[in-house]
Amino acid sequence: MDILQGLNAAQREAVETIEGPLLILAGPGSGKTRVITHRIAYLVRVVGINPRRIMAVTFTNKAAREMRDRLQVLLAGSVEHLSVSTFHAACAAILRRDGQAIGLSPKYAIYDDEDQLNVMKRSLQDLGLDPKKFPPKTFQNAISAAKSQLITADEYARRAHSYFEEVVARVYQQYDLLLAQSQALDFDDLLMKAYQLFSEHPDILARYQSRYLHLLIDEFQDTNVTQYALARQIAGKHRNICVVGDPDQSIYSWRNADLRNILSFERDYPSARVVYLEQNYRSTKTILEAAHQVVAVNKGRKENALWTDNEEGLPVRVVETFSEFEEAQFVVSEVANLLEQGEARHMDCAVMYRTNAQSRALEEAFVRYGIPYQVVGSVRFYSRREIKDVVAYLKLIYNPWDSVSLTRIINVPPRGIGQKTLEELQQWTKGLGLPLWSGLQRLAEDKASSPFSPRSTQALASFYAMIEELARKSQEVNVVELIDAVLRASGYKDYTLEQPDGDDRWDNVLELRGIAGEYRDLKPPEGLASFLESVSLFSDTDELDEKKDVVTLITLHQAKGLEYPVVFIVGMEEGVLPHIKSFDDPAQMEEERRLCYVGMTRAKKRLYLVRALRRSLMGGTNANPPSRFLRDIPENLVQASGLFGEEPKPAPKPKARGPDLSPGDHVQHARFGKGTVVSCTPARDDHEVVVVFDGVGIKKLLLSLAQLKPLD
Repeated sequence: MDILQGLNAAQREAVETIEGPLLILAGPGSGKTRVITHRIAYLVRVVGINPRRIMAVTFTNKAAREMRDRLQVLLAGSVEHLSVSTFHAACAAILRRDGQAIGLSPKYAIYDDEDQLNVMKRSLQDLGLDPKKFPPKTFQNAISAAKSQLITADEYARRAHSYFEEVVARVYQQYDLLLAQSQALDFDDLLMKAYQLFSEHPDILARYQSRYLHLLIDEFQDTNVTQYALARQIAGKHRNICVVGDPDQSIYSWRNADLRNILSFERDYPSARVVYLEQNYRSTKTILEAAHQVVAVNKGRKENALWTDNEEGLPVRVVETFSEFEEAQFVVSEVANLLEQGEARHMDCAVMYRTNAQSRALEEAFVRYGIPYQVVGSVRFYSRREIKDVVAYLKLIYNPWDSVSLTRIINVPPRGIGQKTLEELQQWTKGLGLPLWSGLQRLAEDKASSPFSPRSTQALASFYAMIEELARKSQEVNVVELIDAVLRASGYKDYTLEQPDGDDRWDNVLELRGIAGEYRDLKPPEGLASFLESVSLFSDTDELDEKKDVVTLITLHQAKGLEYPVVFIVGMEEGVLPHIKSFDDPAQMEEERRLCYVGMTRAKKRLYLVRALRRSLMGGTNANPPSRFLRDIPENLVQASGLFGEEPKPAPKPKARGPDLSPGDHVQHARFGKGTVVSCTPARDDHEVVVVFDGVGIKKLLLSLAQLKPLD
């Protein structure tokens, strides 16, 4: 096999450049993985480099497996001595082999996010810190950010200048102590300890530097400070470091990725050769140009003049709908039309969105119309853990003999009823011939004859009393008020927010609360019965199709690296995409723009950008203006339409009263203080202004009454 066959001129240059630092700027769809694998094969087969002297690292196991599979073909199976893995796997292997030099046991444990959170909670407990005032997840994020920048606990303590930083420093030290006592490392430690090993033991570093003549790093724009420092250590002797990436696809700052690494590579390696992979093999000319116009606004980037020999293609469809339900209906209808016309298969279509909570309306529409789909990286809305937990509470309140719901939430959140106690309760009630609920009732009414310890008896009786009280309340309040009562009585909100992905899970709970609002006007307990019936029917019929030919629902972050002939990006509104949290942070706004760019460049043939005039999301309904990103796309590249092909009606102009407010404006309110305008829309004879106030949150105000003062 000719290793260079089928490569374009730039790809060949990247493959044949052997000596010294090399920066490959690879735009979307430019054959990045092909270049990396062919470069490795060229080093082995043409240059004669021993495979064991090559290290290639990437960010996901999936990417590493794909790289190995391609090399298996190119090298006719000779891949066993190649080091192709993720950064974390490579460091784990190094520490297993040589970590004893810095006091690590070769049998050290690796703690995942849940394990880390448990250690964090214990750290807070040991220090006498109230987890309600000091959320464990906040400290977990702060410590992870520090480790990703090579800041140790002692160094963090020396740098601390505020009360919060001083508390973080104490927790950091205790957290590391507990990890050490458990002979365990978290994910950040794998990288940080490897760097420490090399820094403190030059002899060990020299061994790895001598072994690895060539180092290749994929997705370099996603590296953090520690990963880049490690790479510079390993490549320090031979300086044959090849990094591949694209600044325009850097979308993981929330995972501590540092865009500056790729932007400053040439400064760190003045002799570096730069190769631009600018030919796109994926998208039409129209899609490529539209995406470029969106990302070109950013300042923190390197210009990469992507081009393609592909056809001009169809215009980008910008579609306006009234609500998230009509948005979902449009997507489903368009997919059905493409299928009917033979223009696409289910597997050719992907629907992308900014947050997981947006999938709910889409899932309902796909189920209603019988179109098979899959949710990537997440479970379906009504199958998500937090949704099933809250629904289980409601089911138990409605029918206390529902043993499945009872066993699900009897210790969620934890209330001292462990698995052993639950198993003993089940055996005891079975021996008495009673259902679980009746057994709980007997314990609550006669604690003295309980076969359990006093502590377990009290915990079981308290759980029974809570459900009984909620059951009485269900006869008096509507479903939304009942959900609020459940969340308060159980402490489920705090429990959810303390989890690694707590914000997203809480967003989903708020979304469920918003759905329950549709049953608000039904008298109790009729509203609860109707709501539970609708949820049960949806869950029973909404089974994931096991076939591969399904429509993909996926977040924009998860879509990176994928491609589809047909792509729908929904939620193209201010406050959704770009996300509301980015409004006051220029760097975050640039990342939101890159995120949109990533989504647009997933499309091969057809791209739809869809927005809703009004959207119910996370328990509230907002009328958000169109995403600013839509304004960046030239009109000649766009076909604008309303629902079902109707031309959109022009948005009414705000009446000339009060200040002229636009999204992003800074304002002052007499009570709420400083804030940022999200939207300002006509509302009868006035205007409704949505503002995010510092330390207060989102408020909806009437412009005539709010007396907002514009700030420079």
